[in-house]
Amino acid sequence: MKNMLLISTLLSLCLVSCTQEPALKRTDYLGFAHRMAQSQMVHNPELWQSDFVKKPKWDYTQGIIANAMLEVYLQTEDSALLRYVQQFADYFILPDGSINVYDQNKYNIDHVAGGNFLFTLDRIDHHPEYGKAITLLRNQLLTQPRTSEGGFWHKKVYPHQMWLDGLYMGEPFYARYATEYHQPELFDDIALQFLTIDRHTADKRTGLNYHGWDESREQQWADSLTGCSPHFWSRSLGWYEMALVDVLELMPAGHPQREALISILQRVSKSLLKYRDKATGMWWQVTAFPGREGNYLESTASAMFCYAFAKGARLGLLPEEYLGYARQTFSGMLNNVIEHNPDSTISLTRCCAVAGLGGKPYRDGTYDYYIHEPVRDDDPKGIGPLIMAALELAESAGQ
Repeated sequence: MKNMLLISTLLSLCLVSCTQEPALKRTDYLGFAHRMAQSQMVHNPELWQSDFVKKPKWDYTQGIIANAMLEVYLQTEDSALLRYVQQFADYFILPDGSINVYDQNKYNIDHVAGGNFLFTLDRIDHHPEYGKAITLLRNQLLTQPRTSEGGFWHKKVYPHQMWLDGLYMGEPFYARYATEYHQPELFDDIALQFLTIDRHTADKRTGLNYHGWDESREQQWADSLTGCSPHFWSRSLGWYEMALVDVLELMPAGHPQREALISILQRVSKSLLKYRDKATGMWWQVTAFPGREGNYLESTASAMFCYAFAKGARLGLLPEEYLGYARQTFSGMLNNVIEHNPDSTISLTRCCAVAGLGGKPYRDGTYDYYIHEPVRDDDPKGIGPLIMAALELAESAGQ
């Protein structure tokens, strides 16, 4: 039976409420990130097993774990973490740069994010096939179907639709490609993606963004006037925030749309504070209904906001107080959703397994839909961002 405990590196610290300044140090944050990464390897001996799949899969969930593991490796030099990612990459990426089980013709933008870690891996352990795989994924974006204004469709099977999730799936990879392959002009297209979805999904009353937008208004979930889905889903906003900070880190300082993207980040971040649980520093599954029957404090979105706030503050994109909010959220998560297992691993609890729009069976985007999606432990969409949040917080913590 699992007991709610802090990990061993933090047991000597007093628990702190979210109204106090957490007493965590750089070594505490790094220790947590390392312990969570080691636990991931125990829970999923093969990286492709992340996201509870039964057969090898190339997807964004595995990609975000791979990226987080490499970042921990760079801080700790734990070679087991590097081998874990190398074995994953070498299973999927063939000598000619093709990717096992990847089908470009599906035009699923989630699959582009699956390769974001390859930039870092190729820098650590260069292999020509990694660069070829990066080019293959970039080529998907060349022909990805678009809305009439140039926004990427989320998937070929979801025509005319942009989801907030998709901004993380496409744009950080696109920005890294633009930077490392010396094509800064691509940031024009990257900015277009953010400006297009924000123009159609931003809600003036709350300052938040709706989960999805259907330009055709054909979907059952789409409002007949705006094309938007009916609710704000926290994890979709988390993907959006992470996409913004990751892209803005790389976007040239003089880009004409840079300030517009910073304004979006600042607006959404400020708006999120209105719906944050004061006791834990976490956010609710359906963002704008704190405490409503059936709603719950959800871990993956909270980890994403923690990361985005910490990184945004470090980069000067958000006011300095957002670093304090990130620290409070991290401590609140340690106290409320981290469990210590009998095998000495740790787990992240209270994770929404999945949520989307449309498809089969049909997902209508209602409040009732979001609160009844499965909840599970150790979802990679929470593990990866929480590791990255810990690493970000370590950057600004005292020794």
